Amino acid sequence: MTPVDFKASLSDAAPAPDLAPTLAAMWWAAKGDWNKAHSIAQDEETSEGSWVHAYLHRVEGDLGNAGYWYRRAGKPVANGPLEAEWEQIVQSLLGSGRV
Repeated sequence: MTPVDFKASLSDAAPAPDLAPTLAAMWWAAKGDWNKAHSIAQDEETSEGSWVHAYLHRVEGDLGNAGYWYRRAGKPVANGPLEAEWEQIVQSLLGSGRV
């Protein structure tokens, strides 16, 4: 799946059933369902899951909690536009072959 395909899938009612959980969380985040995205991300005990979790807490405005999850992910704390970080995370997850 390409980033273009992923973005196009946002017009669907739900993410593809075979999508990796981290990408499903980002899909729900893009659809504005923070609770569903967070529920998925908090169950992912990987560095990718921690990165998504950090992003979601940043979206929420809980920067202290986001900082904790960025550290767990081994990523610097993001401070640019949320849209740019969403793109970066999705691109990275799609590039990892974990679709």
